[in-house]
This record gives sequence, structure tokens and C-alpha cells, in this order.
Amino acid sequence: MEKKHKGILVQDRIIASGSLKYLFSLAGLILVAAAVYGQPKAPYNKMKIWFNHPAHDWNEALPVGNGILGAMLFGGITNERLQMNEESVWTGKPEDFVNPMAKAALPEVRKLLFAGKYAEAQKLAQEKMMGDKKVWSTYQTLGDLLLGFDELEEPVSEYRRELDLETAVARVSYKSGSIRYSREVFASAPARALFVKLSASKPGSLNFSITLSRPGNQAKYEYNSSGIIMTEHTAAGTGVKLAARLRVLNEGGNISVRGESVRVEKADSVTLILTAATDYRGNDPIQTSSEMQDVIAGKNYEVQRSEHISDYQHYFKRVDLNLGVTNAAYFPTDSRLDALRMGNSDPDLFKLYYQFGRYLLISSSRPGSLPANLQGIWADGLTPPWSADYHININIQMNYWPAEITNLSEMHLPFLEFINALRPDGRKTARDMYGLSGTVAHFTTDPWYFTETYGKTQWAMWPMGMAWSCRHLWEHYLFNGDKIYLNGKAYPAMKEAASFCMAWLCKHPASGKLVSGPSISPENTFRTAGGEIATMVMGPTMDHMIIRELLQNTISAAEILGKDAALTKKMRAVLKDLAPTRIGADGRIMEWTEEFDEPEPGHRHISHLFGLYPGHELNGRSPELMSAARKTLEFRLKNGGGHTGWSRAWIINFFARLNNGEEAYQNLVALLSKSTLPNLFDNHPPFQIDGNFGATAGITEMLLQSQDTDIDLLPALPVVWQKGYIHGIVARGGFEVDIDWDNGELREVKVLSRLGNSCTLNYRGKKYTFKTKKAQRYKLNGSLEMTD
Repeated sequence: MEKKHKGILVQDRIIASGSLKYLFSLAGLILVAAAVYGQPKAPYNKMKIWFNHPAHDWNEALPVGNGILGAMLFGGITNERLQMNEESVWTGKPEDFVNPMAKAALPEVRKLLFAGKYAEAQKLAQEKMMGDKKVWSTYQTLGDLLLGFDELEEPVSEYRRELDLETAVARVSYKSGSIRYSREVFASAPARALFVKLSASKPGSLNFSITLSRPGNQAKYEYNSSGIIMTEHTAAGTGVKLAARLRVLNEGGNISVRGESVRVEKADSVTLILTAATDYRGNDPIQTSSEMQDVIAGKNYEVQRSEHISDYQHYFKRVDLNLGVTNAAYFPTDSRLDALRMGNSDPDLFKLYYQFGRYLLISSSRPGSLPANLQGIWADGLTPPWSADYHININIQMNYWPAEITNLSEMHLPFLEFINALRPDGRKTARDMYGLSGTVAHFTTDPWYFTETYGKTQWAMWPMGMAWSCRHLWEHYLFNGDKIYLNGKAYPAMKEAASFCMAWLCKHPASGKLVSGPSISPENTFRTAGGEIATMVMGPTMDHMIIRELLQNTISAAEILGKDAALTKKMRAVLKDLAPTRIGADGRIMEWTEEFDEPEPGHRHISHLFGLYPGHELNGRSPELMSAARKTLEFRLKNGGGHTGWSRAWIINFFARLNNGEEAYQNLVALLSKSTLPNLFDNHPPFQIDGNFGATAGITEMLLQSQDTDIDLLPALPVVWQKGYIHGIVARGGFEVDIDWDNGELREVKVLSRLGNSCTLNYRGKKYTFKTKKAQRYKLNGSLEMTD
């Protein structure tokens, strides 16, 4: 076991945590460290998450990943642990579990809801519409790579554990006497493998044992002098078959098998190469993992490392952000978070957090992989929270909010492919559960692509998962302008989802308007006039916002492609009759069709503001609705809203769309202060990765927006970010944008036109429109005057 320090290690000395907190309250960490030790001697740690101690638990470990294979580095001195994941290590299998009584129950449930008998309707829907999902499915850990080192003769000093976001390489280093020990860890996408390089400054100094393990005691192991093979058929034979193959390559010393481990003695350096696979896509995992090893066997470590960095930086270096640097940047990441909580200014920490979000997306979502799940690809144990599944009532969508705008369009593809893979089961669910055409999905799914619903109506009676997801298909087109993709991939799915929604809507007997239902406002409740707590209504605001946008997008796609004129006419008629977004007596956006009392006024979901973000319905052309949205947001926050990490990230985007940079910034500070773990992972709690991605999108929205036909520059720039730049972010219409500002004012903007569309820039009431040529760059000053 590692020694767990109760304080923070600074230059090999410990400040007791109680004293530290007292000193924080007086002056902040930076002033404390400067007063006690003088100015920090270490160089500015640009783009590095780092610690001066091993990880005490999983929430301090450092993530590496290549989209398919991931690991969490703990950095222990006596015992090193790398907790590993492979994207397809899932239990479960394809299953149909539509409730056979659902179709017949639908008219009666609607009748009860229209009559205001909410509790009765909910009881009936629970009994006759919820499915019985009997096959358990969950994402699971691949297992652990464990290294047990011999006791060191000298005390450890100069310890450092870091993740370099510039190279996607994690490192551990420390000294024992005159010997420096080092480890490098990275997950290579070109090699489809995890690499661990161990070295020591004195030849013959590496002595340790290597073990692979997996919880549950069901895995089988094979040991030989070149490494270890681990295999298992997960979930007692009801999940995937997996295989992990570890190769041990030594320079100097010798390798032997010692019981259930591989022993390294007196080596100069050792490289560990781990490959893993499952039979999820029908391959033999043992053969596949072996073939992966064979492909890379002829390349030395430095070549593998160089190819990994080159591949990663091709994506990562597209965007550069600078918000300023203070002395806080010289200190460990966990110390910087502590100081921020005490009011210390650290603009560079927000840059680090921003780029960490982009790093996580590159590392957990690559073309050809499964999409990033609730924990990206990094999940410990056999039963991670919420099964680390694909919640499609906001969570997976939030994972991909930053994809297009932060110049990582390729990383969006796994989710877009996943949406299309849901369609066949979605057709069956639409037909068998509702008796309708088109395709539908509910609140969650898994890699077996189920679209039926199950569980409690409070979160499960919501058939808008596919409709919401389809906006990502359209967004991808808006940024890339690929008509072949639009025609072959996006439009068919959008059309099917729109067909379901049109068939799903029915007329409200009182208003005559088309409404959605039975449905919910995820995952909120209301109190009826009789004092009962209920969840379902006919016509929740969020449903209509999603349907309105889906139909509008599908009409636009059909017109671009020149097809389905009769269908577009029908969609326009439905839009005309769809119940509008309404403002309540208190000036807020109404969440339901009636102004119910709210048992949870600070609920984490703020679903009725979907039209503000990520949707476009609430905008500057509707000032009354924008004012009502602001009141809605203020009410939620006043009553404790934003208490989960992902919810707080959503709020940042809301305030950005309201052009309120100060509130967006304060909520960004709150996210890092209250809902961020020491390794910068988002904290629901527990860890849930969507908050990381949502906040990265939010920072981008503060600096550039393009939800309308125009590009808005610095729409929500907070006063605290007086000087800075962001280069390489992307606007709809196919424009790559560089923005520089000084003294809180736009200084310069550069635009690369990817598609040759006409470009309109807005900045604080100034507007400039100009024609562009594909692949041409344009430079304008702060007055939006062309300078090149």
C-alpha cells in the first residue's frame, strides 16, 4: 500500500491539510507557497495535468486512451496499477422486450391524461407500457495491469506523475538515492495497443513482478517468458468473450515465470505492450489480440511513440486557446483546484480543462469505435454507475457537443454511426409498442442497440431519444456540407424519426393543437392539484422543442437534396399545428402543459430550455422567450440547480446563449470548484464524463456562436478574460475561425472558408458580410474591416 499523505507535498515537504486550509483562507495557495518556499523553481507546466504524489484512488488516476483501449495510471512507487478498459467489454445480448400490452394501453393512457387523471395514467403506463428487460447489460473493466516493485534502498524524492495533453503521454518519475526511475504510458491508435516503458538511470536497476487480473475470479491466465494472456467469457457466459495479451520486452537482465506472475530482474529498461479484443464484432479475441501484437512486433518503442504522437497531434493541435497565465500554473493540478475553491485566479486552469475535454474526446471516440459512453471508456469494476451505458436523454448528446465546434468532427462519427445502428430496432419498437411507422428510441440503450423502454415512468416514458439524437446528424452536415453524407446517412434517419413523431402527435381536445404524449420532462416530477406526485403529461415542452427542430431540419435536408416534396408539405402542416412554447404567469418557460407545483424546483434536468441550447428555437428574434428562459434559469439556480456536474455544464451553455459572459464564467468556476475531481474528471457524483464535454462546448460558445446564419464573435466574453485568443474553432457553414482579443475587445479575426459559402460576422452590433472562396483565408480587424 502507498503511504497516503494527509496534506500536500511541496518540494518533498508536507503541509498539514488543516494548516493548509487555514492559510488558503488567508491568501490562497500561490501566496502560501511563495511565502514558505519562495517563488516556484519548476518551469511552467504547459498543458500538463500533474501531481507530486501517487493516486490515492481512481479519481486521481490519469487517463490514456486510443478510442478503443484505455487505462488509468495510478503511479504507485511500490505497486503500480493500470486499470484498463476495452470499449466492447460488455455483458448482455440483443433482446426484444416491448410490453405486449403497450399498444392497446396507449389510447387509455392518453384519455386519462387529457382528463387530468395523472396518477391513474401513470399507474396504467407503468403496468402495461414499460418493458421487462431481463437480460442485464453493463460496461465493465478489462482488468488491471499490476506491477510489484522491490523495496528501494533509499527514500523517494522528486516524485512527479503527469499527463501531457500535447502528446497524450503519461509519465511517472522519482529518485531513490542517485537513481531516477521513470515510466511512460500511452495508448496508440495506429498500433491499437497500450505501451508502458519503464527505465532507470542506472543499468540493471529494474526488479519487479507483472500480473494481469480481473475482478470476479473467472478469468484464465497463461504465463510465459514473453508475457501473459488473459481470457474470459464475461458474465458467466452471457456477455462478450475477451482476450488481453501482454508482451514483455527487456533490455538487459532476465525474465522468468514466477507462479502467477512474470518476473523481471536487473533490467536496464522494459517495454510492456498490451493488446485486447472481444468477440463483439464476431472476431476471435485471442487471435485478434495476437495479430495486433504481430503487426507491431517489428517496430521499436521510439518509432511507436513517435507514430502515436503524430497521430494524436493531427487532431489535438487544430485548436489553440490562451486565456492568460498566473503563478498558479507552476503548481500541481489538485493544488490549483484547491486554490480556485478559495478564490484564487487561474485562467490557465480553464485552458487546461478545455483542452482536457478535447483530449478525452480524441481518446474515447475514434472513427470505427463505439461512441463514448457515460464514462468515456474509463470505468472500473464490473458494475459501474448506471452501467456506464448510453443515456440518450442528454448524456451521450452532451458528450458530442464539442465535436464539431472544437474541430474534432471525425470524433463525432462513432455517435452518428450508432444512431443509424439503432434504426432497425427502433422500427420494431415503433410498430410493436405504439402501432406506428418510423423509428423511435427512449431514454437509454447499449451496444446491442435496444430502443424499447423499461423501468419507472419518471425517466422511461420518454420516446424522444432518437428524435434528439438525429439533430447530431444534421449538425454534422451543417459544419461539413457533405451532400453525399446527408443523402446516404443523415436524411434517411431524420426522415424515419420525423415520420414517427408526426404519427405520434395527437390533438389536444381543449386547444386543438398537436401534442406529444404520454411523455415526461426528463426526469422531473410535478404535483397535481390533488397533491399527488406525477411525471407524465400530454405535451411536455421539451418534446415539442425537439420535434419542431427535427421537422425543420428534415424539411431543410429534403429541400437541399431535392426530394420528398409531399412529405415536406406534411411536415410544414404539422409544424403549424404543433403546440407552441408558452410562458407561464410567473414569466418562466412552462415545462408542462399546466403550471404545476414543482416538488424539485432545482432539478438537474432543465429540459424545457432545450430550445435555448442545444436547440436554436429561443434566440434574439424572440426576446420575450429569451427573457422567460433567463427567468427559468435563475429560478432553477436559486433553488439549488446545477448540483450535478453535467447539469452545471449545461448551464454554462445556457448563459453563453443568453450572451451573459459573467454568469457563464461564474458557473464555470462553480463546475471546477464543486463538481470536478482531482484529475479533472467531471463529478456527477460519481464520475460521469459528459460534464467535461459539456463545459468544453460551453467555453467555445462563450467565444463563438453560429446557431443562426451569422457567426457571433465573443458573444459571452467575461471581464476576467481581458486578453487572449482561440484559434481553430469551427462555425456552421464550414468556417474555421481564429479570434484574438485585448482589453476585452476584439483585436483580430481570421476566417478559413472550407466550403466557399458567404460569411457574415457579428460583433457587438457590427455586422460584415462577404463572399468567400473555398480554402481561402480572410483577415479582419476589431472593427470587422478586411485587412488582407
